[in-house]
Amino acid sequence: MPEFRHFQAGRHRRQAINSILAQVTLGSATVHEMNERSSEANTASDAMRLAMAVTRLRARIRIESGLRSTGIPISQMAVLARIIEKGPTTAAALAAAEHVTQQAIAQSLATLEKRGLVAKTRDPRDGRKSLISATEPGHALMESITASRDAWLSRAIEAAVTPDERAALETTIEILQRIADVDLRPDTEMQ
Repeated sequence: MPEFRHFQAGRHRRQAINSILAQVTLGSATVHEMNERSSEANTASDAMRLAMAVTRLRARIRIESGLRSTGIPISQMAVLARIIEKGPTTAAALAAAEHVTQQAIAQSLATLEKRGLVAKTRDPRDGRKSLISATEPGHALMESITASRDAWLSRAIEAAVTPDERAALETTIEILQRIADVDLRPDTEMQ
């Protein structure tokens, strides 16, 4: 117990010193401003670490899911996934959803169509437009990749995340989803 009281006294003393230092002006910067700068540096460091971790995880998922073995670039697989998710759609709608030019979408669609993964049909509402949909081989490829990815990721979570860390993983997933959805344009607010 004497060690605990000594620890408590030391902690209170450090808090009092930090409180006093926070009120002292050091040149043109206060301790509070220095802490803000330190916080900004920590945020930048966290951002870099997060970007690196996400990049590594995405690369590993591509390998483990068999995506690399298809020879299809991830951007084209993303287009195929969007077509499967949303159903028949136009090239213009895909370009907008993928944040790429219509020319880039046209190139991706040409490759996917050549591989037999998507097909074009006339839009029944507007005969000037074509609707793009996934073919049976396109659905089968995406199902295979998704099943492999999910199986590997489940095994990796079981191996790397302890039962005590599961709640933290859930929180992390929610935070990553919020980061992915944030819109930082000046005319919008975070949702």
